[in-house]
Amino acid sequence: MPELPAPVRLGTAVRSGPRRFLLSWWPWRCWLHLASGALVGYVVLVVLAVLIGAGVLLSWLGIGLLLLTAAVLTAVPVGALERRRLLLVEPERIADPHAPAAGAGPMSRLRTRLRERATWRELGYAALLAAVFGPAGLGVTALLAFSTMLVASPVIVWALAPETVMLIPGRAVSGPLEALGGTAAGLLGLVLAAYTAGLIAGTQVRLARALLGPREEDVRVVELTRSRIRLVDAFEAERRRIERDLHDGAQQQLVALSMTLGLAERELRGVPEAARTAELVARGRAEAKQALAQLRELVRGIHPQVLTDHGLAAAVTELALRHPVPVTADLDGLPRLPDAVEATAYFCVAEALANAAKHSGAGRVEVAGRVVDGKLALTVTDDGRGGAEPAAGAGLVGLADRLAVLRGRLVVSSPVGGPTVLRVEVPCSG
Repeated sequence: MPELPAPVRLGTAVRSGPRRFLLSWWPWRCWLHLASGALVGYVVLVVLAVLIGAGVLLSWLGIGLLLLTAAVLTAVPVGALERRRLLLVEPERIADPHAPAAGAGPMSRLRTRLRERATWRELGYAALLAAVFGPAGLGVTALLAFSTMLVASPVIVWALAPETVMLIPGRAVSGPLEALGGTAAGLLGLVLAAYTAGLIAGTQVRLARALLGPREEDVRVVELTRSRIRLVDAFEAERRRIERDLHDGAQQQLVALSMTLGLAERELRGVPEAARTAELVARGRAEAKQALAQLRELVRGIHPQVLTDHGLAAAVTELALRHPVPVTADLDGLPRLPDAVEATAYFCVAEALANAAKHSGAGRVEVAGRVVDGKLALTVTDDGRGGAEPAAGAGLVGLADRLAVLRGRLVVSSPVGGPTVLRVEVPCSG
């Protein structure tokens, strides 16, 4: 398969020679980029001036800080718009430098954006756009408009005749032929506007790559996120391997041992002098059955088959039916989710139900789950004595650590006297 040609960059086009550059689409793309940048820069200038000015004047009130924060956050959508608009003069899209927001609430997203260096770099770019590139684009657009009028001056003189037309103040143009000098000046102006636009747009592209694109530390964060995803996948694969080995190895051997002991017990019961031996074999068979039941419970606790086949709602419903405390499960309409999300959510519900049965003295437990704004939200509520302290044991801390791998969070409310409410939130993307 032949390789695709590399995309032509603006700098290469400018250096390709006047004929190739001026007769290509590049001048038009640069003019469009600068003209739209003048409009965007004017809007950004007004917005930043209003927010910063009002924020400084109202700094003695609480609203002043909010306005200054809004001024900083304005740079984020401006950066996103500029990365898209730069595609007019830059063939390669500039990547988004922002990391995924930690947490589900608006305050968590706000803290994430304010702590990122990329947000402050975007603010610097927005200030340059408003103060430098916007006015420069406006100047080039004015030069382009004036040069276009000069090029068309013979037609304008002919159309307005016999009205007096002056290309130079105080000197009237007698006819279209005399206006050809204006056409020559207009062509020189168009050439100057084309190369000036190319120079300004090229400078803006280099600056945008430095301020709007990801830096080395941002790339490391992305790679860390990818490593976390690989870690989750590796854990899931290892879990399935252990489950398969237990199911196909140790469990089958215990079944064979139980059958063998059953056959031996039947043979020994026919021999009167072997009654004591038959009793020992029967006891060994009972212990093998108990070990098999415990092993099956262990395999089911690692990852029940119903979770793989029918999803989280069915698995939690089955778990509720086997629980010693009455459990009401409200998971209607819950869709299938990624395996890692379902496994983590099931483990959290199972641990919460186990804690409710062992420690809370609850008489009833309610489990509810919904998908809201791309996140799975689960709540487990029991009417027990309350007083659960996350720092007192490793159970709740372990749940929080497991959820943190998937960028989820755990919120526990357990006042003394109850009720205890455990809320799990995990992104559905896993």
